Amino acid sequence: MADERGGKKTVASNRKARHEYEILETMEAGVVLKGPEVKSIRNGKVSLAGAFARVDDGEVWIHDMHVTPYDPASRWNADPTRPRKLLLNAAEIRRLIGATQEKGLTLVPLELYFKRGFAKVAIGLARGKKLHDKREAMKRRTHQREMEREIRKH
Repeated sequence: MADERGGKKTVASNRKARHEYEILETMEAGVVLKGPEVKSIRNGKVSLAGAFARVDDGEVWIHDMHVTPYDPASRWNADPTRPRKLLLNAAEIRRLIGATQEKGLTLVPLELYFKRGFAKVAIGLARGKKLHDKREAMKRRTHQREMEREIRKH
């Protein structure tokens, strides 16, 4: 997945988010991390399950992203689930403030990756799916798989 010339290396993804939410828009944000957290993330010791982003006082924060403490730096490790600031420009933050105040929209982290050596998170502006929407999506996927299977047979 990694490209030697500075490509994107995915570390963690939130697969459940695409099932639970309808993603309307995605954007890329930098993440403010402490030294040992970067080492731990590079080792893949991070989980986006249950994580969410929120706009507080004009800044965007990611909450409940679990970064396992890095053992060799035990003294300098931070709280594994502390809120971490996301780096976006002012226009993007203003747009997110307006969008999240709209009823039913939330910010969901979709993927954590390294791009040119910097930790980035893809966040999605999302609306929660209802149970019937999830069932409909599952039916569509099943139908698509069956059609592809029949095409391969003939």
